[in-house]
Amino acid sequence: MNKAQFLMGNQAIALAAMEAGVNIAAGYPGTPSSEVLETIAQNADKYNIYVEWSTNEKVALETAIGAAYAGAKAITTMKQVGLNVASDPLMSLSYIGVKGALVIMVADDPGPHSSQTEQDTRSFARFANIPVLDPATPQEAHDMTLWAFNLSNQLQTPVIMRTTTRVSHGCADVTIGDISKVSWDIEGFTKDPRWAIFPKLTAQRHPWLESLQDELAGIFSSSPFNRISGGGKIGIISSGVSRKYVQEALAHLGLNVKLLEIGTPYPFPEAKALEFAKGLDHIIAVEELDSYLEEQMLQLVGRFKLPARVLGKIDGMFPKCGEYNVDIVKEGLQKCLKYIGAESGVKTPAPIVEAQNIPPLPNRQPTLCAGCMHRTVFYAFKRALNGIPAVFSGDIGCYTLGNAQPLDMVDTCLCMGAGISIAAGLQHAQPNVKHIAFIGDSTFFHSGIPAIINAVYNNANIIIAVLDNRTTAMTGHQPHPGIGITATGKPTVAVSIAEIARSCGVKTVEEIDGQNLKACTDAIKRVVEASGPSVLIFKGPCTNLEKTDKRYNIDEQICTLCNYCIEQLGCPALSVIDDMPAIQSTCAGCGLCAQICPVGAIVPGGED
Repeated sequence: MNKAQFLMGNQAIALAAMEAGVNIAAGYPGTPSSEVLETIAQNADKYNIYVEWSTNEKVALETAIGAAYAGAKAITTMKQVGLNVASDPLMSLSYIGVKGALVIMVADDPGPHSSQTEQDTRSFARFANIPVLDPATPQEAHDMTLWAFNLSNQLQTPVIMRTTTRVSHGCADVTIGDISKVSWDIEGFTKDPRWAIFPKLTAQRHPWLESLQDELAGIFSSSPFNRISGGGKIGIISSGVSRKYVQEALAHLGLNVKLLEIGTPYPFPEAKALEFAKGLDHIIAVEELDSYLEEQMLQLVGRFKLPARVLGKIDGMFPKCGEYNVDIVKEGLQKCLKYIGAESGVKTPAPIVEAQNIPPLPNRQPTLCAGCMHRTVFYAFKRALNGIPAVFSGDIGCYTLGNAQPLDMVDTCLCMGAGISIAAGLQHAQPNVKHIAFIGDSTFFHSGIPAIINAVYNNANIIIAVLDNRTTAMTGHQPHPGIGITATGKPTVAVSIAEIARSCGVKTVEEIDGQNLKACTDAIKRVVEASGPSVLIFKGPCTNLEKTDKRYNIDEQICTLCNYCIEQLGCPALSVIDDMPAIQSTCAGCGLCAQICPVGAIVPGGED
């Protein structure tokens, strides 16, 4: 019996996967995708599903591929930059296909809110020749996931589910089916030359891959996820959550136009688009990030010699970058209608009246949490180096926030695992400067190990600082191989970062209490002049996971009002009230401020 639940889009996708009978789920945490695998993990034992947090997205995809080769229904989850990591197996997989079913859930991040790039997975799917679905609501995300599993199994091809932040993290009532009645038997792997992709096989399978795109385009043209509504001489084509912005903008502007909602952008549903385009004078494309739909419509209009003019990003009517909202869409539509009106005499709506006298939002600098171990380590490097010229190469994680003032301890940040390699490259180019690479514990397992091996092999004289707070903190505190807990909370082997570093050939490896400023400072001083790569592992709890009742207070009788603690640390629990330094209730009790106070005015005993 179907029932409605108030769900986040990611939860809706997870429940749909379970409703479809998923057997295997593998992923790497990355906002805004993480909740899909977390939701499946919470139900794994109940429904006999194997779930894992893999060491990176490539491994996650390959694990899911192996399961699908055996006839299992599998899902893998990642964010858009994770798709870059997984791209090597993905590009070959499109030629081979699968036996069971494989859904690749990729969450894009227009904005971006928590990413290095604003990639559009629709374009990636076209590049890889893999079908992609693009939901606009949590309900569509659920329904499309069910359809994706069926489509993958029917056509023996992987299917990409592309969401964006607003769909993944948006919440709504979602009608779901009965999961408990669903089962899927795994047939098992059958040996076949098809599974080994040699050049001869690639040449044989390429025609199949191209014919599959035509077949999918036909299936998508009749899909209920692609809908035409309205009428008139002006048409709007849109996909993803932008479809909802368009509908709201049209209601605000009081416009009635012909609307094509695209839920299956690749392969492009040409027959449906041609049905939509006939009789139109102007076609407006509204979509986040790439001008994918716009380019498809331009090709369609040209090939079939249609009279319609296509407007969108290429004409400058809509922004080429960033996340959309209703106001941005309204402004873009008005630009288009102004152009159309000037060209054809169509009356345009009145311009949008901007609200007056609304103060701007405060500009808050991102910062490490109060009590974060990383702040102690960064400050220890400042103290230990004491004027020695140094470059600090960062990585992806909470510690990226070390680039903010007053710490100013992250000079580079590119992608996961790159901090070590960049530090090595800088050292080979500039050997007279000390080079330090910061990397987190989860990132170490994700892609740091090959970089360490390379640093050892090529004798890079760098310090590698592993900031081990025992979790994947920035994406929601998921476990990783160093913790000893699986995705479903079961105990397993805790892989030692120190032992891995030593097995890679690193001669100097130390583990240090990351909350003890003196111990951190002394360890750094010991390795500053070491030859070859050194690894310092700073261990301590994430303050958001391990709470303590210990707090600190400022003794006003001792304090000299020097504000040294505030100026040096940038801790959000420290502030000035009535010209007096004060410790707020957000204090996490790490004691770093007490360790650096020049007069000992910061003492235990603040209120919890």
